[in-house]
Amino acid sequence: MLENQNLRMTRQRQVILEELRKVKTHPSADELYENVKRRLPRISLGTVYRNLEILTRLGEIQHVEIGGAMKRFDGNPTNHYHIRCTRCARIDDVRIGPLKQVEDALAGSTDYQITGHRLEFVGLCRKCSRNKS
Repeated sequence: MLENQNLRMTRQRQVILEELRKVKTHPSADELYENVKRRLPRISLGTVYRNLEILTRLGEIQHVEIGGAMKRFDGNPTNHYHIRCTRCARIDDVRIGPLKQVEDALAGSTDYQITGHRLEFVGLCRKCSRNKS
């Protein structure tokens, strides 16, 4: 995909992608920067941000667009759902496939051409529900 955009897989891009795909925590750019910096001590936060945007645009990763103030990233570019803890903001993948029937049901009730959907589940993670009191 990079070649189609006249971009090459730079060392920085490769390390960012590897570090993001190693974790399942859907980190922010700042969190990912801390991990990448261990391998590339001279990398700047701006370089991490720019490469995350490029990798998102190319479909190599996802920008997780769900509630919460911080931009998060996901190394899994396939279409899947997320669940967010409303107390600690933890984000996890939901282990069900995309629900095509949601798009099918909506298609008959709108004049939009449906190209996809995002579905956010919210709740309390195991740790937060144990510490509710």
